[in-house]
Amino acid sequence: MTPVHRIAVLALEGVPPFELGIPSRVFGNAFDEAGKPLYEVTVCTADGAPVTSDAGFTIGVRAGAEALAAADTVVVPPTHAMDGLMRGAPLPPELRDALAGIRPGTRIVSICTGSTVLAAAGMLDGRRATTHWVHAPEFQRAFPLVKLDEEVLFVDDGDILTSAGVAAGVDLCLYLIRGDHGTAVANRAARLCVVPPWRDGGQAQYIDRPVPEPTLATTTATRAWALERLAEPIALAELAAHARMSLRTFTRRFRDEVGMTPVQWLTGQRLEVARHLLESSDLPVDLVAHRSGFGSANSLRQHMRTALGVSPIAYRRTFQPDAAAARP
Repeated sequence: MTPVHRIAVLALEGVPPFELGIPSRVFGNAFDEAGKPLYEVTVCTADGAPVTSDAGFTIGVRAGAEALAAADTVVVPPTHAMDGLMRGAPLPPELRDALAGIRPGTRIVSICTGSTVLAAAGMLDGRRATTHWVHAPEFQRAFPLVKLDEEVLFVDDGDILTSAGVAAGVDLCLYLIRGDHGTAVANRAARLCVVPPWRDGGQAQYIDRPVPEPTLATTTATRAWALERLAEPIALAELAAHARMSLRTFTRRFRDEVGMTPVQWLTGQRLEVARHLLESSDLPVDLVAHRSGFGSANSLRQHMRTALGVSPIAYRRTFQPDAAAARP
């Protein structure tokens, strides 16, 4: 039986309730095949005392720093009460001590400006990270040792992962579930939360992108059409023709709506299909490549190494340990 993964969510003074609730909501919807929870989520504070949310109500918790010390994953949501950290203010002593008590090897995750707390604690020095794009310039000035990437939804830097604002925290939690337990579990959690099951961490944050006017044609129907034909070659001109737009208009409209180019989106969707097949079947890699639209095993290998840093067979073994003799 899969052991329950312990997650501690650190509630800080001034925490937004929505972001605080993301880990409990997303990880709480991850179950094994028998319907048993795969994660145990505990909300705590640095000293076990209540904190006040930025909505004005008090949040009572049942745990303090001991929950951080016992956790397999620690999640730090944002807080507006810590804005002084970007102006050189020190961490409160109880928070500093609580963070220092986290066991080595614990996975640490921040949502939105929770990255500020990690940076102030020195945890992000020399590492890649992201934060909400609005706060990126100030963050970079305050923490110049951090390799900040303000353009992406989230950054996976091994045992420390950081996400951009609000909904990107949902994306990162689903990404963690997918890495821990596979696509099927993550997709089910996403469906229960009624959110998209997958947005690549490298997808751009939505910075000053206007919502298309209701009177304008969208690419939604064309995306649905393409998803039904991922195993087939799909040219950009075909997508534009289906949407009844010129190539230039379609490409611009698609990027406005999705945040990436049509080719990037197609590759991401095909990778998702390939990952699911590798996790849930014993199909030869050649056939997985064909069914996911990559055409050849070599093409699939190249895309997986670029996106995930592993080969198809190595990825399969992560989710199917008995697949050591899997067919190439």
